[in-house]
Amino acid sequence: MLKVNEYFDGKVKSIALQTETLPATVGVMEPGEYEFGTSQKEVMTVISGAMDVLLPGESEWKTIAQGESFEIAANVKFGVRMAGQTAYFCTYE
Repeated sequence: MLKVNEYFDGKVKSIALQTETLPATVGVMEPGEYEFGTSQKEVMTVISGAMDVLLPGESEWKTIAQGESFEIAANVKFGVRMAGQTAYFCTYE
C-alpha cells in the first residue's frame, strides 16, 4: 500500500514505497528552504530540478543537480533549498 506524506503546509509531498531491496520515497518540493531530520541513513537523488543542500557539520551549501545524489547519516538534521519545483527519490537504510 502506498503512503502519502505531506510536510511544511503541503509544500513538500512524497509517496512511500518498497523497492526490491529498500524502503523509499519519491516526492516533490516547492521552492523554499526546509530542514529535515533523519532516523535512518538516506540516499537522496534529484530526478528533476536542482537543490542546494547544507549537510551536517558543513558551513557551505552544495548544489545537487538533476541525476546527482547525496547521503545523509542517521539521526542528524540537514537543510535543503530550491528556486523551483524539485523532484527526488530517496532510499532508507
